[in-house]
Amino acid sequence: MGFLAGRRLRRPRMAGWSRDLVRETTLAPSDFIWPIFVVDGQNERQAVGSMPGVERISIDLAVEAAKQASAEGIPALALFPNTDPSKRTEGGEEAFNRDNLVCRALSAIKNAVPEIGLVADVALDPYTSHGHDGVMEGEEILNDETVEILVKQALVQAHSGADVIAPSDMMDGRVAAIRAALDANGLEKTIVLSYAAKYASAFYGPFREAVGSGARLKGSKLTYQMDPANHEDAVREVGQDIAEGADWIMVKPGLPYLDICRQIKDRFDIPVFAYQVSGEYAMIAIAGQAGAIDREAAMAESLMAFKRAGCSGILTYFALEMARKLNA
Repeated sequence: MGFLAGRRLRRPRMAGWSRDLVRETTLAPSDFIWPIFVVDGQNERQAVGSMPGVERISIDLAVEAAKQASAEGIPALALFPNTDPSKRTEGGEEAFNRDNLVCRALSAIKNAVPEIGLVADVALDPYTSHGHDGVMEGEEILNDETVEILVKQALVQAHSGADVIAPSDMMDGRVAAIRAALDANGLEKTIVLSYAAKYASAFYGPFREAVGSGARLKGSKLTYQMDPANHEDAVREVGQDIAEGADWIMVKPGLPYLDICRQIKDRFDIPVFAYQVSGEYAMIAIAGQAGAIDREAAMAESLMAFKRAGCSGILTYFALEMARKLNA
């Protein structure tokens, strides 16, 4: 009959119970980190136009969001500020203001929902007038001068309640400098989640709108973020950040770089996370609105792909929606 006797590979797929028994990959709410955009104000909601269903919210509403996340079993939130334009400068000094927006949000959430983990992004793009992740001299992003500021930023975030410091700037040496500063300041329990493999991607556009840096960006980020054509570069970056003291590793973006997730998982003994970035979310959400795809099915399938590729967890704007679906 053209196939080996007894080798009917469809047989275990014929019933739901048998598919459940042999399923290799599963999703749970505990797999998600929910990114939240925060703004100043009270009871303030601002829709992010390019991300249907995603809003910037004030700190009081972020506290309520944290309560919802905790109730659904989501273990952590990642906070990203939309900084008032008047506080953006060439040097990004607002990043290490102990009373800045994200620090106030960290403190408020940690006080109200102490059981939830808080991830703080370390980079200067929400604070600079030029939209880059570091300080500039002419057209050049200055590495060591930026690292000095990132260390200050990491310290104020950790003192404000961040459980995880997540440098996403892609400056050389920042993991070692941040780890040393945290330890020297009695913050040795703070986790460092390094965006070690962060690519100069076309999928970040909606995020830049959400944090208010997109229109300000001068030039490209190719001199410090990674070339999408390279994979061995990611291996070198990850190896260096592990040697410098990173506890966890992030790959960003997610779906276009599943091969990088798997390669890092197979080559290094360290938890690997992926960020399902704003452009990935927008494609699914907008295509779902248009009736081109089944939003819920595509959401679940895309998130399963990260787990199949070896990720321990996923930063995703679908976190609360997917957790509720799984819990139901």
